[in-house]
Amino acid sequence: MKKIKVIQFGLGPIGLESLKLAAEQSWLEILGGVDIDPAKAGKTLAELTGCAALGGANVFPSLEALFAAVGAPDVVLHTAGSSAAASFAQMKPALERGISVASTCEELIFPALKTPDLARDYDDLCRRTGARIAGTGVNPGFVMDILPICLTGVSREVTSIYVERVVNASTRRQPLQAKIGSGQNPDDFRAKFAAGKAGHAGFQQSVALLAHALGWTLDEIRETCEPVVATSRVVTKFFDVAAGQSLGIHQKCIGLVAGETKIKLDLQMYLEASLPHDAIVVRGRPDLNLVLNGGVAGDDATVASLINIIPRLLAGAPGVRLMTELAVPSWRNPQG
Repeated sequence: MKKIKVIQFGLGPIGLESLKLAAEQSWLEILGGVDIDPAKAGKTLAELTGCAALGGANVFPSLEALFAAVGAPDVVLHTAGSSAAASFAQMKPALERGISVASTCEELIFPALKTPDLARDYDDLCRRTGARIAGTGVNPGFVMDILPICLTGVSREVTSIYVERVVNASTRRQPLQAKIGSGQNPDDFRAKFAAGKAGHAGFQQSVALLAHALGWTLDEIRETCEPVVATSRVVTKFFDVAAGQSLGIHQKCIGLVAGETKIKLDLQMYLEASLPHDAIVVRGRPDLNLVLNGGVAGDDATVASLINIIPRLLAGAPGVRLMTELAVPSWRNPQG
């Protein structure tokens, strides 16, 4: 079987874990990586990941430099931001060459929500060149959107969907603990959220994707976020949080149809959160109630979702694709 050639764009914590998992797949060939950090350019991926099998693959400062040196891959694995507009711009050189992109960009889960004109323009570009671009991940990308959508496959009627996710952020990477406001003054965090500089990205896109899949036309999407405040000192590997400071977030997002809440997403992500879990309640016929005790471990699962989407992305029609337009994601035998 011919191997699928991939490169990694973005060599932060998630990008490096993506490479490690990709290196375990006999059906993938890793050509190199791209990162704007000048300290990484010229190094081998083995040096950055500790994975000896990647010793022959180098880091380049741009896609153009990589293409010139090693040729075009089949797929770019993109882990470099949450903005759909920025991600489209970063990936334009690949899409213009007909190279497909699997991304963890949260807004790409449903890019038409915030950037409808760009989504149309890049969809046209991809259709002309034969490329595909899709956003994937754990949340958004699975737990609070794709999984509840899949559950409705046995529904005769759906009247509402509620999804609750409780995450113990103490077990997560430093950038995530920082993003949820760990150790910050609660009022400062509220101001950052209001300015769009804090909180969980992609929440509104999950609501929009759910509504799109179920055929509901939303009148409004409302999102709120409040810091979870420490009542006593909490210490993690990365933060020392005093009483009165923020431990993380309690973020909610709802989708309304004719004034009625049809979709409600509730995310509690904070340090030392007890009883982590993911719960989905589908009201309708039949009522469905699913609980994943312990929840889906975000960092490991995010990387897995990125690798697992590759064959389905390439099998999909060219364009800006939604997860609901691709085959159901699944694990693939790494030696297969």
